[in-house]
Amino acid sequence: MANQKGDRRERELVNALDEAGFAVIRAPASGGATKRALPDVLAGNGDHFYAIEAKSSSGAPIYLDGDEVESLVYFAQNFGAKPRIGVRFDRAAWYFFHPGALYVTDGGNYRVKKEKAVREGSDIPELAGHSTQTRLGDDTDESAVTGVLEAVAAGSLSVEEAAAVLES
Repeated sequence: MANQKGDRRERELVNALDEAGFAVIRAPASGGATKRALPDVLAGNGDHFYAIEAKSSSGAPIYLDGDEVESLVYFAQNFGAKPRIGVRFDRAAWYFFHPGALYVTDGGNYRVKKEKAVREGSDIPELAGHSTQTRLGDDTDESAVTGVLEAVAAGSLSVEEAAAVLES
């Protein structure tokens, strides 16, 4: 049942990105159908290209396995896309984060809470380059750098991967 909801949410994301002017494809081999690590969604609009790992929750924090995030960053780097974690909580929009902007747990996994998503996440128009959300006290660049450094310290990203993340 949870997988059906995840599939439905991924299709919803594909449709929303399509409506925003992206060429988009849902990778049917994501989620273990192949041994290759693939993102859930690939999207591009001629100016911006993303490899997206999509997660949804009823409201509880979303956790991502460190290896899953590392695979996303690796794929995106090789593909020439920007890695993004897309999250959607019930009764909320889709929000997107660079993996380096996420909280890294002591075990090397990543966590996103609904409050952080609403407060700091990018929306679809921002991904498309149509708008930038303005937030009080916004210091996203510093937060992203800190997250990348924490991921390196936790061993979730290599120094080379961190450099590539910060360049994207």
